[in-house]
Amino acid sequence: MNKRMTRSAQTTFNVREAGDKIFIEGYFAVFNKRYEIYEGCDETILPGAFSETLDNDIRALLNHNTDIVLGRNKAGTLTLREDDYGLYGSIEINKADSDAMNLYARVQRGDVTQCSFGFEILNETYESDSDGNVLWKIAKVKLYEVSVVTFPAYEDTIVQARKNDFANIQKRKLDEWKQKQLQKLKGEQKNA
Repeated sequence: MNKRMTRSAQTTFNVREAGDKIFIEGYFAVFNKRYEIYEGCDETILPGAFSETLDNDIRALLNHNTDIVLGRNKAGTLTLREDDYGLYGSIEINKADSDAMNLYARVQRGDVTQCSFGFEILNETYESDSDGNVLWKIAKVKLYEVSVVTFPAYEDTIVQARKNDFANIQKRKLDEWKQKQLQKLKGEQKNA
């Protein structure tokens, strides 16, 4: 079952002027960086994870608030691209929008510098080590929105969802092991 999630990146946004237009720009996601979800469980986004979703109808929001749309790729006011480092975005700020102008001023002063994005995981793998630590590797997502945020953080519900995902995988692996052991026993009994 796919779940809509948010993730945060510790990147810095900048403001830019080009003629009479102003922009907020920066990385919404960084590839191959480990993000701690909870102790013993990290997540990383692999290069190319966004490549098939960038043509979708994506919005730029303030703090994931759908009432404050800063830009939209279908309107040409949000530009997103992947490069070797991560998912880069440029939001053209609407000077007639007081929320957008207030955010622009906050980014310009350095009061707001971080970001997040809302997405659904379409393809991922995981690794676990002998100590039980887990690394989720996100290979493909469906991107819904990117946000300039005041406090980037994982939501508790997301942490619990990841714990449940891993618990289900561990249970499935144990069940598969048990089934193989039973088959071996049955095979030995047939040969006996």
